[in-house]
Amino acid sequence: MGNKMLLFGLSSILLAYYTYMPIPENLEEPWKVRLIDILTKIATLTATLFENTGLMKFEDLFFILMRTQNIEPISDENLTVIDTDFSNIPVRLYLPKRKSERQRPAVIYIHGGAYVTGSFKMLPYDFVNRMTASRLDAVVVAPDYRLAPKDIFPAALEDCIFAIKFFLQDKVLEKYGVDPAHICIAGDSSGGDLVGSVTQLLQDDPEYRNKIKAQAMIYPALQVIDTWTPSHREYENGPFLSRKLGIKLSTRYLAEDEELPEAILRNEHMPEGSRDLFKFVNWSRFLPEKYKKNHVYREPVLGKMSASYPVLLDSRVSPLLVNDSQLQNLPLTYVITCEHDILRDDGLIYVTRLRNAGVPVTHEHIEDAIHGAISFVTAPMYLHSGLRIIDKYISWLQENL
Repeated sequence: MGNKMLLFGLSSILLAYYTYMPIPENLEEPWKVRLIDILTKIATLTATLFENTGLMKFEDLFFILMRTQNIEPISDENLTVIDTDFSNIPVRLYLPKRKSERQRPAVIYIHGGAYVTGSFKMLPYDFVNRMTASRLDAVVVAPDYRLAPKDIFPAALEDCIFAIKFFLQDKVLEKYGVDPAHICIAGDSSGGDLVGSVTQLLQDDPEYRNKIKAQAMIYPALQVIDTWTPSHREYENGPFLSRKLGIKLSTRYLAEDEELPEAILRNEHMPEGSRDLFKFVNWSRFLPEKYKKNHVYREPVLGKMSASYPVLLDSRVSPLLVNDSQLQNLPLTYVITCEHDILRDDGLIYVTRLRNAGVPVTHEHIEDAIHGAISFVTAPMYLHSGLRIIDKYISWLQENL
């Protein structure tokens, strides 16, 4: 009885503490965002406790929680939905049933999840891809990829590349009635990072150059060089995606040790000799003035790590590290950023650099939304901002694909 009362008391204290933590004033549906934030913080605390007691790894709890949203492929009167594989990579296909006299456009959607969780099977992603296929009368391909920490970089990237190259074969496009001149690669969060890397690699490959008409990114993560941008400072504690949680999960893709995420949190992870890369992500040069506010730029600290991590210097992890001559080869680009998001500035810097390189870019900034909004568009907890983001994304595809 005493232990139960103690547990109840501690739970009540935690709930009260998280409930009364301040959240930004200009959020849409603040009570829903507060609830999402509270549940995420409780999950983070629980995952930390489980890891410290040896029950499971930190990221395993989030993997389990996300897996509860997985659903089987369900066809309807408009779409045939099937799970198959491309080059041994699992994919879910959304194929319009209506006969068409023309070839259809195609969207390849890469899911997010900080590289350690997520799947095309999750209900929110199924919702997004189903709506995309229906409204565009398009073929949608949703690949899954190997997850960290079991499979670290470049596993996820390689799986996406293999699946997409398989799909881009003439015989495969013909099989699914796809117009080879109207193909887009899209994704959110860490999936947005994979979009940037995949598209850049395809454009740099003579065999696949210009086979992608457009890329679309929803609140993408695009670099690990500087983790003390204004958005990292302003939204260090969330809502929803805190700086500590985002870094702890995503660094599992780079290396499975505790030194690296702690160094990245201090922005002291870059090796000696890497200062030349800072020019690609220097927010004081690329952010619009309204986002700089009174923040003072400080370079990441060099040479503090005892181990070497070459992956930190790899542009396949950080698409922002490519030079302007490579960027200018990229196709038509669509970027959505959310104000209340530690990753906001990654997207803003990318937009500026693409425009400077002459790439046609459409950028939409959602002032009242959080990171991960499209993950909350189905019952029991849905955000109108997530639905608005999906609508904007699909509307842009309708006009440009």
